[in-house]
Amino acid sequence: MIDIRRADARGHTRLAWLDSRHTFSFADYYDPSHMGFRALRVINDDRIAPGAGFGTHPHRDMEILTYVLDGALQHRDSLGTGSQIWPGEVQRMTAGTGIRHSEFNASAEHPLHLLQIWFLPAADGLEPGYEQRALPAGVSGGLALIASPDGRDGSVTVHQDVAVYAAQLSRGDRVEHTLARDRHAWLHLARGSASANGQRLQAGDGAALSGETQLELAADGPAEMLVFDLA
Repeated sequence: MIDIRRADARGHTRLAWLDSRHTFSFADYYDPSHMGFRALRVINDDRIAPGAGFGTHPHRDMEILTYVLDGALQHRDSLGTGSQIWPGEVQRMTAGTGIRHSEFNASAEHPLHLLQIWFLPAADGLEPGYEQRALPAGVSGGLALIASPDGRDGSVTVHQDVAVYAAQLSRGDRVEHTLARDRHAWLHLARGSASANGQRLQAGDGAALSGETQLELAADGPAEMLVFDLA
């Protein structure tokens, strides 16, 4: 079964400096029918004005991925990490027993577009941690692993039974992902247009798959997407 979550059905937060769309319930947006999918708890599609961002705030017992689509994100945290995250990179932060961080648009002139993704961890009380890596070359034209429980193939390590793949496709590209028995998948189309198992998707759309063994993706034009393979 494939269940489509359309972009315009998502929650919406609009501030002077932030335009954010929420795939699942988040902050003031609450929808009991969209509280997450398996261990996937948050996909926020954030557009942040130049020079603006989230001031220092706490997290705990959450695995957080950041995936930048346009611009650059300035990150600082209570572990002493200070870095910039650019398109072509993925960041993982383990909040664990507690971490404080800030996230700002690194540019005073250009907007920032990113995805922030949260997973429930496999266990509470983990040691806080930070990791940042370049996306593998295989992301261009195919699905490439960017996050996994064991950090294999150069992916960042997420403390949950989930594998995250990214793809940057051109018109006519087709890719497939096989799901093991009793696994589930969530697809987020970050930009462009594509079809998933014959269902047409536009930028911001999501799709949940359960009881399927194959995810078949075909790009109608330039498209970028994330696939979450979940227990």
